This record gives sequence, C-alpha cells and structure tokens, in this order.
Amino acid sequence: MEKEENLNIEKNELKKSEETKNETEVNSHDTSVKENDNNLPEEKTPEERILELEDKLARTFAEMENQRRRFEKEKEEAYEYGGFAFAKEALSLIDNLERSKQILENDEVLKNSEALKKTLEHLDIIYKNLISIFAKNNIKPIESLKKKLDPNFHQAMMEIEDDQIEPGTIVQEIQKGFIIRDRLLRPALVGVSKNKASEDKKDEENKENIAKK
Repeated sequence: MEKEENLNIEKNELKKSEETKNETEVNSHDTSVKENDNNLPEEKTPEERILELEDKLARTFAEMENQRRRFEKEKEEAYEYGGFAFAKEALSLIDNLERSKQILENDEVLKNSEALKKTLEHLDIIYKNLISIFAKNNIKPIESLKKKLDPNFHQAMMEIEDDQIEPGTIVQEIQKGFIIRDRLLRPALVGVSKNKASEDKKDEENKENIAKK
C-alpha cells in the first residue's frame, strides 16, 4: 500500500513538472512573438507613401536635369575646342614659314636678288592665307610687341637692356603665340626690356639689406 502511494506521489510530481515546463515554453513563445511584433516596421500610411514617391520622383528629375546640362556643356566644348590638338600641331606650319624666310633673308648668295624678292613675296602670301584660315576658326595670334609682359600669354626668354623703355615691356618676339577662342594654344616666346639704372639700384639696395643683416 505504501509503495502505491509513493508511486502516485511521484506520478503527480512528474505531471506537475511537465505542466510547469509546458507553461514556461508557452510563455517564452508568447514573449518571443511579442518581441518580433515590436521589431516589425510600422505600416506606412497612404499619404506617407505618396510623399516618399514624390521625393524619389523629384530626385530622379533633378539627376536627369544635371546629366542633360553636363551633356550640353560637353557637346559645346567639343564643338568649340574639338580641333584644339590639330590647331596646335598646325602652328608648326607658321613656324616653318618664318624660319624659311629668315634663312633666305640671311643667305649671302641670294641677298638683294630678284629671285629672293619673289620668293619672300610668295611666302608672305602663304603666311597671310594661313593666318586668315586660322582666324576663321577662331585661332588668333597673341599681340606681344610693345605690350607689358603677361604671364598668361607670354613667356619671357631673355632680358634686353633698354633705358628708353619701361622695364617689363616686350621688345622682341622669338616665337608667336596663339589662342583659340578664349583658351591658350601656346604662349608667345618673347624678350623683355630691363633698365640698367633700375637694376643697379636694386643691386645696391640688396647689398645694403645684406649688410644690415
């Protein structure tokens, strides 16, 4: 009899233990479901969705407009400066004409001859035609002689003493410079004047400054 009672007690305890375990699992599952529900994004209202779509649409249109402007700018630059490299190479024709002219003018055998005179006339005609063709394509020579040195357009290659001219004035053009529209093709190579008196004065001032130090 006692054994049966003990067996019944053990069965009851085991049943209670299983019920407690099941309740714990159920509560844990409910808690997990609630947590998952809390983590889900809130459903957007139709008004919020419309505003979001309007914002995306506005951004898309803005990007399309920016691309259109970039394309127009690139197309314009290609039209205006597409021949930049070719124009720069073509300048060698001008240089060769001028060199040929100088060589002929300095030739002792040809000096003062009628053949030289006619040849130089033909070279001048070709030179003017080239300049005219360049001008039609917005390629123009840079004005240099008697102008003040401008680093944007001129490159000083030498200094020439001349007390009669303001220092920094271009007195010699070694190689002609050119621009295409508002862009520099190549700078003019020039010689600029310097005033000997001014140079001597600067030298004296520099010596005095060194002496003071």
